[in-house]
Amino acid sequence: MKYFKKLVGERIYLSPRNSEDAEIFTKWMNDFEITDYTGRTPTIMTLDAEKKYLENKNMDLSTTAFAIIDLESDKMIGTLSLEEINYNNRTAVLGIFIGEPEYRNNGYGSEAIKLLLDFAFNYINLNSIRLSVLSCNERAIKCYEKCGFKEAGKWRKSKFVNGKYYDTIFMDILAEEFTESYIKNKNVK
Repeated sequence: MKYFKKLVGERIYLSPRNSEDAEIFTKWMNDFEITDYTGRTPTIMTLDAEKKYLENKNMDLSTTAFAIIDLESDKMIGTLSLEEINYNNRTAVLGIFIGEPEYRNNGYGSEAIKLLLDFAFNYINLNSIRLSVLSCNERAIKCYEKCGFKEAGKWRKSKFVNGKYYDTIFMDILAEEFTESYIKNKNVK
């Protein structure tokens, strides 16, 4: 698979997501370590369904989706996106997961988020980005806080996972709260 260095960071780069990666995404979307934390475990994802999903998302103008690629090996390790982009209100919803187990808990997720926030606030001109996360996903909550997200509320006992109910926590970040520059391949400084 050929990837393109759209947003380059220290250890990773973000490349436009490609429907040719459907097989890897299908593997990830059937992995309990990912789907339990995204609330999608009850969904059975087939290769054909994943191909269609990726093709549709690639054509959706309200979505900007990237593959997270290891800069050294050119291996895809995860994905992140801005969805429900509203250009009038300058808002979007962030989604992310690291699919390759050996890359989890090593700061790759926070690096990817910071690259995307830099792009969203300084190139797309968004003002507010929100996300939701299950209360049992402590690793993700710490990552989001490290990136500057703040809790904005919660929906109590809203997700049923493995026999228990968990809260959905809502978090957001505003453009004025994001002051660093993370994209290494910017031309205009």
